[in-house]
Amino acid sequence: MRTEKGTVEFTNMVMVEDKETGRVLVQERRKSWTGLSFPGGHVEQYESIVDSAIREVKEETGLDIQNLHHCGIIHWVHKTRSDRYIVFLYKTNDFSGELLAETDEGRVFWISPDELKYQKLSKNFGNYIPMFFDDNLNEAYGLWHEDEPDTLIYK
Repeated sequence: MRTEKGTVEFTNMVMVEDKETGRVLVQERRKSWTGLSFPGGHVEQYESIVDSAIREVKEETGLDIQNLHHCGIIHWVHKTRSDRYIVFLYKTNDFSGELLAETDEGRVFWISPDELKYQKLSKNFGNYIPMFFDDNLNEAYGLWHEDEPDTLIYK
């Protein structure tokens, strides 16, 4: 969405957990932000945030999810422009369907949360992970600029 003060982009990310194994579903992204991350994507115009999360997980994994629990929000603000990038975070262990091995976005597979920290993660995903596991965190705020390292502050 473009405003007179800049652009605002709404996205989502969902941690799907297998309650029997404790493993989480990851996507090995090969397009933008290459590396491992949880499934998710953009919110389309006239689409609710939750509906967009459900749709993105279906498109990227083949799974149908429900009973999403909101576990935080991350919002990035550009340091010199008024652009914002907002990520709504959800988690669920309520899913059905058959997992796709791969989509045009990348390979999809289950991994333990402990193993996850030793993998090549997509940009900033390592900073997102605490939001899914720490119930005391509910917001992270970051500044970004193309020529500088990103910063993220948890609230």
